[in-house]
This record gives sequence, structure tokens and C-alpha cells, in this order.
Amino acid sequence: MNTSAVTPPSPKPSGAYELVRLGYVARLQNGLTVDAKRDVTGDVVTSPYLRVANVQAGSLDLESVTEITVPRSVAQRSTLRPGDVLMTEGGDLDKLGRGTVWQGELDRCLHQNHIFAVRPDAQRLSGRFLAYVTQSLYGRHYFESTGTKTTNLASTNSSKIQSFPLPLPPLDEQRRIADFLDAETSHLDLLAGKRDLQLGLLKRRRFSLVREVLMSGLRGAQTETTDLGWLPKHPADWSLVPLRYISQCLDGKRIPLSSQERSSRQGPYPYYGASRVVDHVDDYLFDEPLVLFGEDGAQLGNPNLEVSFFVEGKIWVNNHAHVLRPTGIHGRLLSEILNVFDRELCMSGATREKITQEGMNGILVPVPPQDQQHELVEWISAEQAKGNRLEESLRRQLSLLTERRQALITAAVTGQFDVSTASGRNVTDGVTA
Repeated sequence: MNTSAVTPPSPKPSGAYELVRLGYVARLQNGLTVDAKRDVTGDVVTSPYLRVANVQAGSLDLESVTEITVPRSVAQRSTLRPGDVLMTEGGDLDKLGRGTVWQGELDRCLHQNHIFAVRPDAQRLSGRFLAYVTQSLYGRHYFESTGTKTTNLASTNSSKIQSFPLPLPPLDEQRRIADFLDAETSHLDLLAGKRDLQLGLLKRRRFSLVREVLMSGLRGAQTETTDLGWLPKHPADWSLVPLRYISQCLDGKRIPLSSQERSSRQGPYPYYGASRVVDHVDDYLFDEPLVLFGEDGAQLGNPNLEVSFFVEGKIWVNNHAHVLRPTGIHGRLLSEILNVFDRELCMSGATREKITQEGMNGILVPVPPQDQQHELVEWISAEQAKGNRLEESLRRQLSLLTERRQALITAAVTGQFDVSTASGRNVTDGVTA
């Protein structure tokens, strides 16, 4: 992919546009504070209620929108209008201040107090242009440098948003820039979506190949099933062995921490869990080949998620994973067997919220003869290596598309080039499906 068409410019405006404090050309509306003791009698209304989870970076997720009942006078102060630019107050640092334009998707929709609704002066500022400015390198630099940072989160406030120095071309030019970026970013987003689809297909292809081999053997051996209806077919020469006979479930084993790790509960190692920061007393640091198995029922019930992982080297593990030390089977092979058979083996055809350590120990695992295990591990490792190379290439392309998108937005909103004379071929040259 040719990346020279759009070079990331300086995050500073070119000087072609005047800088205007955002508060001078827009009004900021605060959202609704949810109070369990709020008055829900008298003249009240029930309306959709937009939460932080519904506001994504540059888009909206309206699949799950709750409703709330509040006095009509309160609702009037927090009702969204088409053209409002939504900005979240807190979250990951790189998401602060990223604008999303509200197009009136839901009638009489209210918004949470952790979402700011910036209402542009229609005579001076286009909401679409403002949203693009907040996504540019210039906008990101401002919000990330002024955001208040804590261990897990970052936040901004109404004063910082209103003080944002906005590059402000004439209104007609703002609209031309927004129209131009709508067209160009749509093309780039389409290509990125195709790469995401290819990543998903690559993962499913690898899983299908491994599943076929583990259910029929490398040489297509005769398969059999047991009288346990929930257990799928497996090679006839494989044994069904309780998991406790081929692995040890570790509980509470922790290696000594350095003083720095002990004080911060962090370390320069990968982390298995919902958060990337280790800050709970139930987080443990392991340093040996292990198989990690998620206990969460949501994972167990989702055929598109891997629930078992083979790891080597130091890793933080939270208390929502079973840690298995392989004793009678190679860890990589055990992990793949659990991924292929886990839903039938662990769920027994039913949906459960989680699987306990006792339940793990009793799982019947199809185990190949010792002389086949090494051959299977080599084959799986080779397939993994091929898949990793393809995945790395796709992810590199996704990263370049993301960089190009942001560089293009930055160049347009800061006056680095004139969009009225720009050629679509020039800015997306070399980007193909």
C-alpha cells in the first residue's frame, strides 16, 4: 500500500484559518444526572436516554438504548437536537472530546450528564466540521494534553471543551470540507471494514482446519462417538481422559513480586482479563507454560470466541480464568482440544453462567496417543505461524488506513490543502480493496 499520498502534517493549523474559542461559536448543554430519588410523579415524560456506552468514536451505537422517566421541565434542559455534537466526559484518553453528530436518530432523546451536547451557532459553525476537527491530530493533541488522567481513566470538563481553540474557516468552506471528508473517509472506512472481515474469516478458517484435524486425526482416522450424546466424534484411537489426569489446576500460586510491581500492581507482561491494568488482589503473576481457560458463561456460549489460550512466559491472570498446568499432554495441544470441544464438553448441551474448578477437573478430554501428540503440535504450530503472518499483514494495512484517515482529516480541517481543488485519486491513491 502506498502511504506517501497523505503525509501526517503538523498538528498546528496552517494559519489560513482564524482560531476561535469554541465557547464563542457554540453552546454547551449538560446532560441529565440520574438520581434514584428523582420525582417521577406529576407532569413527567418517558424518553430514550443516551449513555456514554452509546457514544463511540465518530459514531453511535443505538442497539441498546434505555428509557427514563423525568419531570418535563428537567427533560427540556437535556433534550438533544439534530446537529448537536456529542462529546464524552470520560473514558480512555484517546477518546476524550471525539465528536459525534446527533442527527435526530431518536425522537425526544435525553442524554446522560457524562455526555456533553455542543450546539453550534448555525450562522458560524457546522457541527459536521467540528466533529472532524475533534478527530484530527490537532484536536487529539488538545484533548489528550488537557485531559485529567487517573490510573484507569481520563476525563475532561465543560471549561476545557469551551476553551478549545477551533480553526474556523467561513461556513461555506466548512461545509465543503465536511462533504469532501464524508466521501473520502467513507471510502477508507469501507476498505477498513473489508480488512476486518478478512481477519474474521482468517480466524474462522484456522479454527475449522484445527477442528477437522482434531475430530478426524491428521490422516483421517476412523472416528467414533460415545454414549454421551453431547460429546462430538473424535478419532477412534484417542482416549477419553478426565482433565485432572493430564493437568493440574493452579489456585493462588503467585511468584514473588518486585517492590515496584508490589506497589503499582503492574508489570511489563501480558494480562489475561477484562482490564489492562492489574489492580485487584486476585490478580496473579505466573511464569511457566500454562493453559488459561475462561470461566465466563458468555464466552463458553459464544462459538466465535476462543476460551482457551496456551501461554509461555510471564503473564498476569485475574481470578476469572482457570489456570491449568499440563502434566500429561503438550499445553498447546490441550488448549486447541479445549477450544474445539469446550462447548460440548463444558456445557453438556446447556447454558451455564460459569464453569467451576470442580467442573473443569471432571471434563472428559479426547487425548491422542503419545506418538501422535508431537506431530499434531508441529502441524498446529505451522498453521498458527501461517495465520499469524497473514494476520500481521492485514493488521498493518488496517493501521495504515487509520493513519491515512486521520492525516487526511487533519490536513483538511487545518487548511493544509484546498479541498475544492483536491482530487479523490490524489488522497486515496494506492489504497485498494
